[in-house]
Amino acid sequence: MTGEITSVHDAGRRLSERLHYHRSLASRVIVLTTFAVGVSVAIVALAAYLTVRHQLQASLDNSLHRRAEIAARYDFADYSYGVNAVPSWMFGATDTVVGYITADGQPVTTSGPRTEKIPLGAPEVAVAKGTSKYSCRTVHGTHQDYRVAAAPSGSNGVAVVVAQSLESNESALGTLGLVMLIFGLAGVITAALAGWVVARNGLRPVRRLTEAAEEIARTENLEPIEVEGNDEIARLARAFNAMLAALAASRDRQRQLVADAGHELRTPLTSLRTNLDLLTQADRQGGLSQASRDELLDDVRFQIEELTTLIGDLTELAREQPAQVLLEEVDLAEVVERAAQRVRRRAGGLTLDLRLDPWWVSGEAAALERAITNLLDNAVKWSPPHGMVTVVLAGGTLTVADQGPGIAAQDLPHVFDRFYRSADARTMPGSGLGLAIVRQVAERHGGIVRVGRAAPEQGGGAAFWLRLPGADVSRTGRPAGEQAASH
Repeated sequence: MTGEITSVHDAGRRLSERLHYHRSLASRVIVLTTFAVGVSVAIVALAAYLTVRHQLQASLDNSLHRRAEIAARYDFADYSYGVNAVPSWMFGATDTVVGYITADGQPVTTSGPRTEKIPLGAPEVAVAKGTSKYSCRTVHGTHQDYRVAAAPSGSNGVAVVVAQSLESNESALGTLGLVMLIFGLAGVITAALAGWVVARNGLRPVRRLTEAAEEIARTENLEPIEVEGNDEIARLARAFNAMLAALAASRDRQRQLVADAGHELRTPLTSLRTNLDLLTQADRQGGLSQASRDELLDDVRFQIEELTTLIGDLTELAREQPAQVLLEEVDLAEVVERAAQRVRRRAGGLTLDLRLDPWWVSGEAAALERAITNLLDNAVKWSPPHGMVTVVLAGGTLTVADQGPGIAAQDLPHVFDRFYRSADARTMPGSGLGLAIVRQVAERHGGIVRVGRAAPEQGGGAAFWLRLPGADVSRTGRPAGEQAASH
């Protein structure tokens, strides 16, 4: 049984959800508006009906009470005439019946405007016995309902009864109910029309926004839509335009990345293909000398290394976060030492002056070493022969300064952009991705990287400052090392 009840409940819920989700917003506005107005009209009509009914009954009760008190002045026990002699003015213009009831429950009524049998009972007998001062209630006669009031008369054991038909009141209430019903239905219909007008006009911006979104999805044209007004729909349109601008910028960056990557990949591939063609042709014609062959193979290996580096850089930049991040406490000084050892092998006669204080950071050691290696490679590339690269780590800031020509002012805002290469750098090896990787690694570790000109004592060339959050003491209790210095 419980399972059946649950199934019925689930079916009802699914039907309600289906009706809700399959109904348009305009239709929901119309239905809600009509329902709200209908409920309001019903409440107002019911309140008005009950108020009018109460006022009519209260007015009738007051009138019956006054007439019962006037009729009670006649001492029916002292006169030979019966109740038919009650003055006709007591009837008024209404369908009124006047009579009396004795304490033993014997009623006597006048004929009134019409002959009507009105059943009396305990409330009226109680007034005749004197146990109740007054009674007023509704009783059902032979043909209609009556409002009956009873008051004690001058004679002991007799209560005067005045009854008036409720036909006029019920007719008035019926007319009132019919009028309210007609006007209520008219109000509901008007509310439905008003809801339709509101939904049609008020939701026009929503429809325009929907059509724009559908057009964008169909044509991939990310042009912003026109914004009108300053309401919630206008705010939604402005937010939609901001999203379109972000999507357009992202698409442009993606296209630029693909174009630049294709251009950068084409150069080493073309050189590699040319060298391999030369080797093939030389082998067909008797071969090259050993020196020429070694030189050509060295060039091939260099192109393969450049291509491998470029692909690795593209892979690194293509993802916002590495697939698996292994966070650990890393001594940045040790990372700089390892990076410097790698760079020295290809630095020629350059000198790397390291002055490193311990600085512990939480991050990925491999990514940090790659970023620092890129900074050192960039400094080595721009340093003059037999020059010096100054590397200082103090207070969590790594400074890498060279003695090269520095960076032009117009190039400074674009140094960390992907594939950006200044006019002077285009004749030198590189892909323009190394410094972009530095910025990405820095931001991933909650740090920043800046570029500027080095101090005169450091050579006056380009300088990079990499700032990473951390501490000079390891949280795991490892002792801080001594200051390191090497050349």
